[in-house]
Amino acid sequence: MKLEGKAALITGAGSGIGRAIARLFAAEGASVLVAELNEETGKAVVGEIEAAGGRASFLRTDTSREEDVKDAIAATVEKHERLDILVNNAGIGGPTHTWDQVIAVNLSGVYYGCLHGVEAMRGQGSGVIVNMASMAGLVGFTVTGLPVAFGSASGTAYIAAKHGVIGLTKQFALGGAPEVRVNCICPGWIETALTQPLTQAQPLLEWALQGTPMGRLGQPEEIAKAALFLASDDSSFMTGAPLIVDGGWTAR
Repeated sequence: MKLEGKAALITGAGSGIGRAIARLFAAEGASVLVAELNEETGKAVVGEIEAAGGRASFLRTDTSREEDVKDAIAATVEKHERLDILVNNAGIGGPTHTWDQVIAVNLSGVYYGCLHGVEAMRGQGSGVIVNMASMAGLVGFTVTGLPVAFGSASGTAYIAAKHGVIGLTKQFALGGAPEVRVNCICPGWIETALTQPLTQAQPLLEWALQGTPMGRLGQPEEIAKAALFLASDDSSFMTGAPLIVDGGWTAR
């Protein structure tokens, strides 16, 4: 029970990595606010947590809107009298999105969370923020002969946004220290709805697996465990750091 008595806010917690984080944090004793744009999936996660004996609530949140992020933080503080953990996880990707949409969710949404999260946490004297970056925040992608969308506007925006998340993490870690710790996770290829186009196209899947020394896709629960490490006292001397969980992709 590494998070016993803690109040946690997790954005984009209705599916994928966010869902896994919400479930694990609740199992570790945290009271979780599921901040999710999709009302159906967000409420479903709350139901899963409660069925397992955990504590959770739902708030419809569009992280591209600063007021929504502020409202989610305020709702957590109002319900629990504090905000101990904020996971800025919400993200989008794929060719159906524009540059502006990807930047709004994947970068501006993280900025709003850090800005108002640090303010709330410094006021109470402590807190932890975990941002979801990516291995795409550490490297670029060049793919020959495969229809990968990284050269598109949305793909380029995804890489730019994730590089930006690492920068935001470092900047807010400096601004929040010593009361507030701010770190980020850089996942590799994780088996979620976001990577479904990859898993459904054999050439793309082979490309991803060949570039991953571990030889497989990661699971959302593996990223959730990394988030638990950063959110708990196990990482008490870490701030401003990107934690790479990519199966060795960026070690090549």
